[in-house]
Amino acid sequence: MMPFHQTSCSSNGSIAEQEKPASLDTHPSFHSVPSIKSLSHDQSFNLDNHHQCIATLKGQNSYTSSLVLAGKFLFTGSSDKEICMWEQKALTSTIDSSIIDTVIAGKGAVKSLVILADKVFSAHQDHKIRVWRIENHNSNTPKIVHLSTLPILSDRALKFMIPKNHVQIRRHKKSTWVHHVDTVSALALSSDQVFLYSVSWDRTLKIWRTTDFKCLESIANAHDDAINALEISQDGDVFTGSADKKIKIWRKGFEEKKHSLVCTLEKHKSGVNALAVGRSSTQSVLYSGACDRSILVWEKDEGGEMVLVGALRGHKKSILCLAVVADLVCSGSADKTVRVWRGVERCYSCLCVIQGHSGPVKCLTVTSDQQIPSDTTSSYVLYSASLDGETKVWKIFVPFL
Repeated sequence: MMPFHQTSCSSNGSIAEQEKPASLDTHPSFHSVPSIKSLSHDQSFNLDNHHQCIATLKGQNSYTSSLVLAGKFLFTGSSDKEICMWEQKALTSTIDSSIIDTVIAGKGAVKSLVILADKVFSAHQDHKIRVWRIENHNSNTPKIVHLSTLPILSDRALKFMIPKNHVQIRRHKKSTWVHHVDTVSALALSSDQVFLYSVSWDRTLKIWRTTDFKCLESIANAHDDAINALEISQDGDVFTGSADKKIKIWRKGFEEKKHSLVCTLEKHKSGVNALAVGRSSTQSVLYSGACDRSILVWEKDEGGEMVLVGALRGHKKSILCLAVVADLVCSGSADKTVRVWRGVERCYSCLCVIQGHSGPVKCLTVTSDQQIPSDTTSSYVLYSASLDGETKVWKIFVPFL
């Protein structure tokens, strides 16, 4: 079974942004990787009844560029600086829901959101990472309050004073190594929540301590092109996906101070836009989506090396985002659809194709439904956001095997 995991989104911002780091264009699919064999279904179960749209979120001024669930709340980041907080319970009704609180931050899109207790970390197109606290002191309505901006002032000042901390970022420009110098495209927390990882279109991977927000490490030129996606497994492996078509695996040993590159996965034929980590019965599973229209499935072999199991095919255009819960993999595409896949012991089937958006699907997050399941099905709540400006809430019904 695969636990709920934070959503992985592609790194595009507004439609007017540069599309190079995570193109919406579709590249030719490839046939060197076999499709994973299908899991048979009870044909008496009507596949058309696998999903139902239960709400459409309204209130943002632009399309949603990032999504994350935290307890009873849903947080959305927009393509135009907004971070909104919604009550999840209210979103599972047929009535369009109102926003609990909204803050405006930075310039451009909010690219990624992660939650740690009462804190929200947000990644921005303006090269910054911001930290927010959810406060609920004087009323029943919580508020989003700005706590810090990374890199913090002490980090910036100390590094600025020492010449060796300056790195060349362009031909005639330098910056301290704690700074991202392009869009911060994705964030992820370590399994123990001690470290925050960030990646950027500046091709760097950075590690921050969540207690004091200090930048501990920066891996320069981690990829040959913009980094679009980031995931971390339960055992601490760090996965980065890039427009250079590569997925890289980084690891820090028990007594080591720095992360090192342990493997490079090079099966995709185009830029990698999305990553998600799930779990099979015995080990972590990595899913990767790219402009070649395929979702590749990776597992560890007996020697602990990541190997390609096969591909999930069906989307007609680029894969832009992935999300995992239990034995389900959800994929959003530039073909305007969401596909829900079910995997059991390396056999996968497409449970449903959700057609409700009129633009490319940029972000997904999914969680188990809190309601008591029926005798024949379990249910999940899926959130999808599209360039059409709509964020939709779906209920997914999955038959028991």
